[in-house]
Amino acid sequence: MASTSVPSNPPSKRSRSDAVWTVLTALAAVSVAVALYLSLVWAPTAVNFTTETERLSQRIFYFHVASGWVGFFAFFVTAVSGAVYLITRRRRWDAVALSSAELGVTFTLANLFSGMVWAQTTWGKPYPIEDPRINTSTIVVLVYIAYLMLRNAIADPERRARLASVYGIVGFLSVPITFLSIRIWRTIHPAVIGTGSETAQGGFDLAPDMVVALLFSIFAFTVMYAALLRWRLKLEDLRDQVDGLKALAAGGDR
Repeated sequence: MASTSVPSNPPSKRSRSDAVWTVLTALAAVSVAVALYLSLVWAPTAVNFTTETERLSQRIFYFHVASGWVGFFAFFVTAVSGAVYLITRRRRWDAVALSSAELGVTFTLANLFSGMVWAQTTWGKPYPIEDPRINTSTIVVLVYIAYLMLRNAIADPERRARLASVYGIVGFLSVPITFLSIRIWRTIHPAVIGTGSETAQGGFDLAPDMVVALLFSIFAFTVMYAALLRWRLKLEDLRDQVDGLKALAAGGDR
């Protein structure tokens, strides 16, 4: 019977890697704090809102866009990692796909809920069912929640990774549809990039300082995603080590 080994890296290599990612985590924390200042204090308020509530809720825009960007990017990483896994059959790529999908669901939910706060003050209702962008964003979240449920429903690791990889690739088709929805269907949702609908409500022109705050928020959220992905992968490594120890124990009992 072939022996089962627990994968490990040399302690010195692990310590150097952890030090690098600890620095990245600290950078993420500082970046998010700066993004908060830029978005809530430094950036000017849009002039075309009439009430104080609307002017304050407009500042949600920076985090709404940044969390949406990171969520969609995370799903892209899931699709690419799934494709690489199908080619290489390396467990590491399956772990990246899973970890990134979990983060993608989290950030996309943040995008949805922040959008609902803004929608309540701008459109008078948190979930205007007639808006395709909100509906397609909800569908994206449900698609990847189903991805996570699929993984939990399959016991065999290889079969689970294979089916999840295919699902992650196909499921990513929902992301560009969501991005293009406000350009395909001319609705009340304003477009941040490019030209939106003439019937859009709540849009505003970005002043240069607003652009700086938005781009920095996207940068900060992207760094935070990278740091969270690293520590989530570390948890997955620990799970693999536990599974390896269980296999060794089971083999020794025979």
